Amino acid sequence: MGSVTVAEMLAIEASAMEDGWTEEQLTNLAGERLGIAIGRHFPHPRTVVGYLGKGHNAADTLVALRILRDRFGWKISTRNAYPIDDCAPLVRKKWAELGIPLPHDRVPLWRDADGPLILLDGLLGTGSRGPLRQPLLVLANEMAWLRHHAGARIAAVDLPSGIDPDSGEISADTVVADITFMIGAANRGLLTGVPATAPGALALVPVEPLTAAPNSGLTLISPQTLDFAKSPRPFDFHKGMAGRIAIVAGSEQFPGAAVLAATGALRGGGGLVTLHVPYSIQSQIAAKSPPEIIIRGYENPAEVLESRFDALVVGCGLGELAEQAELGLISLLSNSAPTVVDADALNTIARSGGLEIFSKNHVLTPHPGEFARLAPDLAGLPREAAAREFVTRTPATLLFKGCRTLVTCHGLPLFVNSTGSPAMATGGHGDFLAGVIGARLARGDSLTEAAALGAWLCGRAAEIALDRGEFSEDTLLPADLSRFLGAAFTDWRSSRR
Repeated sequence: MGSVTVAEMLAIEASAMEDGWTEEQLTNLAGERLGIAIGRHFPHPRTVVGYLGKGHNAADTLVALRILRDRFGWKISTRNAYPIDDCAPLVRKKWAELGIPLPHDRVPLWRDADGPLILLDGLLGTGSRGPLRQPLLVLANEMAWLRHHAGARIAAVDLPSGIDPDSGEISADTVVADITFMIGAANRGLLTGVPATAPGALALVPVEPLTAAPNSGLTLISPQTLDFAKSPRPFDFHKGMAGRIAIVAGSEQFPGAAVLAATGALRGGGGLVTLHVPYSIQSQIAAKSPPEIIIRGYENPAEVLESRFDALVVGCGLGELAEQAELGLISLLSNSAPTVVDADALNTIARSGGLEIFSKNHVLTPHPGEFARLAPDLAGLPREAAAREFVTRTPATLLFKGCRTLVTCHGLPLFVNSTGSPAMATGGHGDFLAGVIGARLARGDSLTEAAALGAWLCGRAAEIALDRGEFSEDTLLPADLSRFLGAAFTDWRSSRR
């Protein structure tokens, strides 16, 4: 399923109505699916206030509020920008069907809310253009105040009000959401890095009559758009079928990176995980590692070629290597197994001055600094353009880390991750991710599948940890993700996010 422009979505809606769907039927289906998606994303009953404009985006929001109240037990209310009589006929009808008292005429009494406060931004839909104007502006500012001062979280309906859905351009008063629920298809402008602070995390609300055809541009990484890794394991599955993962990681300065990568490989489903570390830290690493991990020492990374593995993860926390170790690392990367090349392995290759060593068996996982060292001339470009150009220079698969992690290789669309949280801004999350990708490669996923799924799973695990209330954005650590990766797998396989 591809991403769409406003014109393309309008054509899809027109086609649906030509097939017999009415506007009200589409609104009812979209609103119901929206309510279910929101209720599943926030797992406990909350207090929700719908911020309503006068168009069909408000109608979708009203239907969603009914679902949240009747099916999920939420407390609901609204803040209306216009009198009900001034709204579109479909909005008036959905308001009557909702059957609630008059909307709030002032800022909601957030201190008295039952449970966490969620604000639904239903002010404007995809047909809007330009900066917000009154009376919408006062409500957008009110939502911002509640988010910054009252702990409220904002869920945008289809898009944050004030954003241009085609270009992603935002104005000073654009609503800043924590998550945006895109109805039917992904809005192309929201997938770029330009407006990333406004939409927050991205979720796709499936509405079958509004499904977009696949395209070769930007594609959202979500279980609604991608259909791999959904099958359960066969009943006779064994550890050999799960695959052997060899991890070359760690140093005296960065022992934790090795443990995190190996833990990610275990929790990612690896059958046999062997962590190869320098002899000088072998006992230190063994003391910190889960008992399921096999620890082996080496003098030179090339020695790992003598072991058996189905996938390889190289680079997490290696630090700066001596000349002989660098040569050994380059030799190791010439193996034919699918290989995750991360962190200091990327830095080593950058220092060697060429991308020629990378092959179709490699998944490269740079953060922006590492990417700039690999391709200095691309560092100033928009992330999407830089990623597309980079994969014309190498047959490797690229996972370009960031709040909109990108995955692509030459000839494939640019896949944009939909999950994640600012809580992941702590060193070590990339090490855990590298291990998860390695496990999926050992299991038999393609390189792009493993990279896309790994990014989605780790981001979703962080979301689940925060939603369950045990962690905040300030306290979540990479090691905590291992507790929630199983729930993320379940969400992927059941398409619940």
